Amino acid sequence: MGDDKKEKIIIVHGEHKDDVTLANIQARIFLVRGVQVMLDRDLAVFYKVETGQLNRQVKRNIGRFPEDFMFQLTKEEWEGLKCQIGISNTRGGDRRSLPYVFTEQGVSQLSGVLHNELAEKMSVKIIRAFVAMRRFLTANAALFQRMDMIEQKQLETDKKLDAVLDKIEELSPAVTTEQLFPSGCVWDAYMFVCDLIRSAKKRIILVDNFVDERVLTMLDKRNKGVPAEVHTRYYEQTKLDFDKHNQQYEPISYVQLPHAVHDRYLIVDNDVWLLGTSVKDMGRSLCTIIKVGFTPEIVMAMIK
Repeated sequence: MGDDKKEKIIIVHGEHKDDVTLANIQARIFLVRGVQVMLDRDLAVFYKVETGQLNRQVKRNIGRFPEDFMFQLTKEEWEGLKCQIGISNTRGGDRRSLPYVFTEQGVSQLSGVLHNELAEKMSVKIIRAFVAMRRFLTANAALFQRMDMIEQKQLETDKKLDAVLDKIEELSPAVTTEQLFPSGCVWDAYMFVCDLIRSAKKRIILVDNFVDERVLTMLDKRNKGVPAEVHTRYYEQTKLDFDKHNQQYEPISYVQLPHAVHDRYLIVDNDVWLLGTSVKDMGRSLCTIIKVGFTPEIVMAMIK
């Protein structure tokens, strides 16, 4: 490490300065086709030359760079590498031609074709970085293998879990335009109404003479930003429940019914559902939930 500090070199590009350390170089070493490589553009920065100039010098001496020393990335490899290292088109990822990459052996040849003192010093530093990286990977090979095994087991577990969830969804009763709930099916009726509430994209309007805190809890299951409005009879406790709820959670509008309404309605976006009993009592006794054909505007006009 002492030698590394003695060889510190400052790369200057316009107004930008970068201390080239072993860590700087190792951060630009990538694994492609099973070998460690560096991009031509990164090497050009270290060698203080333009990328085009570096590649032209290489092509003039192409005999020194067989395919195991240097190769051009495919489009798929370049796209994958850009995603891995976070290069966008606006940050140098939109090149007219696909980049070249150099292995450790290719780097060792660069100093001979660039013909300057900086290139010789940088090649030594870069090769040392390759060696250090290779030693690190070798020393931790067992750990990386173990991590791969854990990741593979996690993928298998995820697949099994997805299969179980798909089966549950397949066996679960679908939401239809009508549902009949026998006495005692409180949970089924509750979940059916909750699913209707969760499906809302634009609005929820409940017309129900009798509402308590259980109904507010169900309406809280709606998607964020979907307004909810409840038309019900006035009771002091009911109004207090709304006020307390709205102080802490996304508000639910309270509208006092001008007169008693026999039927209960749940409006979800543009669909009107006729409820056989109050939402808070769903499933306690035989009840039906059915989607009717008239519009929400007709219902709302008649309760005023």
